[in-house]
Amino acid sequence: MSITRKRYFIRLIGRILIFIGCFIMSFKPNFYDILYGMNFFKGFHVLHLLWIIWIFDMILQIVPVKNKLALGSQKLFINHFKPIADKINYEAIKNYIKKTTVSAYKVFIIWFLLIGVIATLYYLNIINKVWLFMISVCFYVCDLICVLIWCPFRLIMKNKCCTTCRIFNWDHLMMFSPLIFCGGFFAISLVTMAFIAWLVWELCVLIYPERFSEISNVSLRCSSCTDKLCTQYCKKLR
Repeated sequence: MSITRKRYFIRLIGRILIFIGCFIMSFKPNFYDILYGMNFFKGFHVLHLLWIIWIFDMILQIVPVKNKLALGSQKLFINHFKPIADKINYEAIKNYIKKTTVSAYKVFIIWFLLIGVIATLYYLNIINKVWLFMISVCFYVCDLICVLIWCPFRLIMKNKCCTTCRIFNWDHLMMFSPLIFCGGFFAISLVTMAFIAWLVWELCVLIYPERFSEISNVSLRCSSCTDKLCTQYCKKLR
């Protein structure tokens, strides 16, 4: 198992423990008052630590990082771009990006419908703000399950692995989308930062498409893979 994969498994265990802790505390009266209005600023709360972790994770997606994150998350930056020796075929890249973007927005539509269901449950008072938060924490766990074990979005995206995934850095926007209905500084700040991370990613896809395809970026090819993060490797690497 690669160092990156081991690191991500440790992170998965940590996220599961966070989910368990948050679920247990959901039965404690007033524990989640921090979600309401500007209560974020009324003294220290243990959820401040979780907020800091989440904000820090998103900052790492919009600045270049070495040896910290998987290449799939950092491929938008120039320091992870190794151009092919031959002349780059921009027409082929354009077609590739167009195809993967169509698939990406199929995922977006499905996710939008899911969030619509969650919003309906909230506005019908079937679930409250605490459960909006718990759904986001559940998505926080599912994010790494998709990376390490099985990803349902791969059925739509048709990507061979996370390294080449068109929507790798959509994770936080998808994760925190239930909090859109929550209101309060805690939730809105996370949603805003997640949107910024998503926007940076999408702008880079538009401006630097050659960084997102193994057609032009040698770093994304199986032969260059060091992360070995996914369960489906190129036969050459098995």
